[in-house]
Amino acid sequence: MTRTIVHMLRHGEVHNPTGILYGRLPGYHLSDLGRRQALTVAEFLSDRDITHVVASPLQRAQETAAPIADSHQLTLATDDRLIESENVFEGQKVEFGSGALTSPKHWKHLTNPFRPSWGEAYLMIAHRMLGAVQRARATASGHEAVCVSHQLPIWTLRRFLEGKRMWHDPRNRECSLASLTSLEFEDERLVRINYQEPAGASDPKVTGA
Repeated sequence: MTRTIVHMLRHGEVHNPTGILYGRLPGYHLSDLGRRQALTVAEFLSDRDITHVVASPLQRAQETAAPIADSHQLTLATDDRLIESENVFEGQKVEFGSGALTSPKHWKHLTNPFRPSWGEAYLMIAHRMLGAVQRARATASGHEAVCVSHQLPIWTLRRFLEGKRMWHDPRNRECSLASLTSLEFEDERLVRINYQEPAGASDPKVTGA
């Protein structure tokens, strides 16, 4: 029986002084705190049997993954399936009262929170994330892999694997900045999900995720 662990790592804090929903927009890099979080996680994983490190193509994910790849002397890979979810409010402030959610022109995007109607469907997110996980598991078979992604995709994948409904209250996500959601496999069978916060807890409502 082959035991493989795939660690799903959420990126560190992002420099976002304007507080917009940055989503898939380019150019959003880690803050000073985010870089420290990335180094903390790299140190936390330094003695683990990691043979594969892969990240979302977005800058914040690449920057979070780099110290881990460097510490294990690995080439950092990229998988587009680990990218942040699509969202029609990208580039805007989305707090209540900001205008984005109260403007009538946006009401059509708020009709179905169960899909959700404002962005990529939860099931689509879960399926692409699972594809990325399976590739990482196969690549690191018998060892460990790290996949750096984003809050909503990681949380959606976890709920899918646990057999829970996809729609949820974002305030209740267990997926802090620089947190690890680790998936343990025996051969191809998922046997355990473990959650850790090596860089400490963070506010789950951080914009952009």
